[in-house]
Amino acid sequence: MQGAGSSGLSLWKSAQERRRTVTSSIEAHALPVRVYYEDTDFSGFVYHASYLRFMERGRTELLRGLAGDQSELHREADGLVFVVRRMEIDYLKPARMDDALTILTRTHELRGASMHLHQEVLRGDDLLVRASVVVACVREGRAIRLPPGLRRALSAPDSL
Repeated sequence: MQGAGSSGLSLWKSAQERRRTVTSSIEAHALPVRVYYEDTDFSGFVYHASYLRFMERGRTELLRGLAGDQSELHREADGLVFVVRRMEIDYLKPARMDDALTILTRTHELRGASMHLHQEVLRGDDLLVRASVVVACVREGRAIRLPPGLRRALSAPDSL
């Protein structure tokens, strides 16, 4: 039994070693966001889940700027959708109602069927939240390769 397991592991490792990755150098996309009452909790600070909504908007606007409307991309690519596979987030400082924030989103790495993004929430020059997000490209519940045009757009340094 151990032989089969180690053989499977070595196949997995060799597949991992062959995986092609591209490190992107595109500029960060900046999305301005105003904090409203609905974004805060009883303490007057932005509720932690509100930052997830802000960052989702940032990712959506990054893709809209590079590839157009996601619903159009969904139709043209036969049901392609993007799903968050993993998110690691650090809450560093709080935001409050009426704060003017900027959501920065940049591509960090492209893999076969996923994008690795870095996001930051800023108030002026103050870094409030930072996140590392893995977004998978999916069709009918299965991972698929990023479309070539989108891959090129996400890799281009002057695409924004």
